[in-house]
Amino acid sequence: MTAATVPAAQARAWHLPRPARLLRLELRRNLMPWLLPLFAALFWLATYRPAMAAPPLWDTRGTMLQAQTMLAFAPLLAGAAAWAGSREGRRGTGDLVDVTGLPRWAGRLAAWAAVTCWAEAVYLAGVAVVYGITAHQATWGGPLWWPIYVGAATAAAACAVGFAAGALTPSRFTAPLAAVVVFLALGAGAFALQHGARPTYSQIWPLNAQGAFPPDAIGIFYPYLPDLAIAQLMFVGGLGTVALGALGLPAVSGGRWLRSIAAAVTVAGLAAAGTAVGLAGTARLETHGIVIPALHDAASDRPVAYTPVCSAGAIPVCLHPAFRGFLPDVTAAVTPVLHELAGLPGAPVRVTQVAVTTVAQAPSNGANLGPPILSGHPAVLYLPLSDVSLPGPGTPTTAFIGELRDELPPLLNSFVGLKVLNQPGSGGIIAGPSSPGAPAQIAVAMALAQDAGLLNPFPVPGNQPRHGNGSAQGPQATGAQAQAAAQAQAGAASRFAALPAATRHAWLLTHLSALRAGDITLSEIP
Repeated sequence: MTAATVPAAQARAWHLPRPARLLRLELRRNLMPWLLPLFAALFWLATYRPAMAAPPLWDTRGTMLQAQTMLAFAPLLAGAAAWAGSREGRRGTGDLVDVTGLPRWAGRLAAWAAVTCWAEAVYLAGVAVVYGITAHQATWGGPLWWPIYVGAATAAAACAVGFAAGALTPSRFTAPLAAVVVFLALGAGAFALQHGARPTYSQIWPLNAQGAFPPDAIGIFYPYLPDLAIAQLMFVGGLGTVALGALGLPAVSGGRWLRSIAAAVTVAGLAAAGTAVGLAGTARLETHGIVIPALHDAASDRPVAYTPVCSAGAIPVCLHPAFRGFLPDVTAAVTPVLHELAGLPGAPVRVTQVAVTTVAQAPSNGANLGPPILSGHPAVLYLPLSDVSLPGPGTPTTAFIGELRDELPPLLNSFVGLKVLNQPGSGGIIAGPSSPGAPAQIAVAMALAQDAGLLNPFPVPGNQPRHGNGSAQGPQATGAQAQAAAQAQAGAASRFAALPAATRHAWLLTHLSALRAGDITLSEIP
């Protein structure tokens, strides 16, 4: 370097604002680069592996990037920020910093900004990896950005809370305590989300990425509702603002006007967090997401237009294009049943995937997912895929096909006229009103399920449907009578299933209407 170039370089550095030069120095001498391998390992374990094992759906992986990444990152970020914030107190350099020309609050904000910049860089790098791979694997849609906004805001808030804790209570124990407290707080919020009834204030906790909904409930058939994400941004942003404002309240932070600004910032943060809590109190669980009336856009209630992808065949199977990769598996699962019903009155002419339309406001905050439904004239089989576990890339699909087939016996029950209601905790399947034809309907449904290779709808003799009066065949039926009736049904089902397919089909073509009306008895089944 020549003598002519030295003044030029010094001049360029001199013209940088002092906070910018301090931020550059803090970025270079920060703890975060040393923690990058640990963050990479946490991201791989907590987010990358589960995301790659999940189906390549933008909503599924986007919510993972918000919830699971923050559960792993936020405690460590709070601890690292607390260590950086307590640096002056641990080293006893507070008096030296107080005499500098830059207000102490500005210096602390620069140090916090450096930690936050590293945190956001690490988080966004993980987002880029997951979303980049998903872009090559997904067959429809695009990235969901609201979960990413919430995740980035949560990272900044965790750094702010940890830094404020370290700066205001400097100690070598502050950093681990801050990490533990943030982890416990996030864990308590996650527990409340899983066990609390909605609506509840715990829904604005940043780990809630609307994960209580099935994969097709958000961002596929209907737009992703940003109501919850907006409230979460207000909440975590308010908490972070309160922490940063608290850094400027001590007398050593600056003059009176600067401390007045810090007080105003603190009050604004409290107001934002309080407003978010108030908005969460008005939230309600609706069919396709959490709706907050003050933040809701009615345009989000309209379905997303799409062109389905369909299989070739006499009875096409049509899925949403986001599930294009599952079309061969779904077709393989439903084809045996379609073969049993083809040509019969009321048989489906098409299989169409549908979204979840019923949500139960239960303590578990779960969705009430029903079986496939046969409806319309001509009949269409409406098939939800939200009650089965979708395989991810490289995952064997045999379990998915088997699980989907297990959802089809209720379809056969309704096809033959048997009204069946699954009641959790009842210990069995409870049929509708008493009907003399119910045993024959059960036997035919069992035979069709057996021939199609499905799970037998009534496999246990003592677990067959009970009628409305609570007994197996009537108010006077005993256990022996119920056992005999079940064996008679099983015998008729085996006899009917053993018939040639053409003979069985011809009998159903002639007697299906009478079977549905309850006019067929067990003895009349060939």
